[in-house]
Amino acid sequence: MTDHATTPGPEAHQKIDTSVPHSARIWNYWLGGEDNYAVDQEAGDAYTAVFPGIVTIARSSRAFLRRNITYLVAEAGIRQFLDVGTGLPTADNTHEVAQRIAPESRIVYVDNDPLVVAHARDLLHSTPEGATAFVDADVLDPDRILAAAAETLDLTRPTALVLSNILGHVADHDQACSIVTRLMDALPSGSHLSINDGSRGVDPDFEQAQDAYNESGAVPYNLRTVDEITAYFDGLELIEPGVVSVPFWRPEPTFATLEPVGEHGGLARKP
Repeated sequence: MTDHATTPGPEAHQKIDTSVPHSARIWNYWLGGEDNYAVDQEAGDAYTAVFPGIVTIARSSRAFLRRNITYLVAEAGIRQFLDVGTGLPTADNTHEVAQRIAPESRIVYVDNDPLVVAHARDLLHSTPEGATAFVDADVLDPDRILAAAAETLDLTRPTALVLSNILGHVADHDQACSIVTRLMDALPSGSHLSINDGSRGVDPDFEQAQDAYNESGAVPYNLRTVDEITAYFDGLELIEPGVVSVPFWRPEPTFATLEPVGEHGGLARKP
């Protein structure tokens, strides 16, 4: 078993400002997590007052990721995962879903948020047969990500690249596409790409709320059109049903009526 991380020292905790709301902690709050503060809860509640559907989006995004990982392990036979833009630990983290099905699965998490770094150890509870690791790196530095990931993963073997709600933090869409291309170019045939991000064109109330949040001085998160999200998968083989609003990606049997949300995602295989 290999459980290691870029060890967060005291300086990681000193960089955490609990006097202002933080997007990762707000997302954690919407997911029902406990790694948040009153200031984050207040900001989250203010957002939901404008757009209550954000909680559904957050939880639909997490469920999409869980179904993606389940497919990758159970149907595609993937045993290696590179999860970039990890966010705060919550229920059904990538390694938990993968190792429940295949205990030998190996997972590398990547994030450079001081708060996530401080909680990195919570992501490193691997099975004895598998491995987890954490890398303190920026999504804008794919070469560093790949070099560090190679310490835990065998990048000559099929690997799943997971980019969940991270590319919206890259302001320029062409640059975001370039990052995806660089990471996927380093992975062999049979590797997969899983992406989901906030989208435009479904819910004007969501778009208005997010635009207002971006203008508040917080770290912006840029919603993309469905065509822009689909462009991330250029050159890859999309798995059915393609790029869709996340509740519609291979939904589990339910008696509830599915409704589209302003979050689209897909999964594709590298030929």
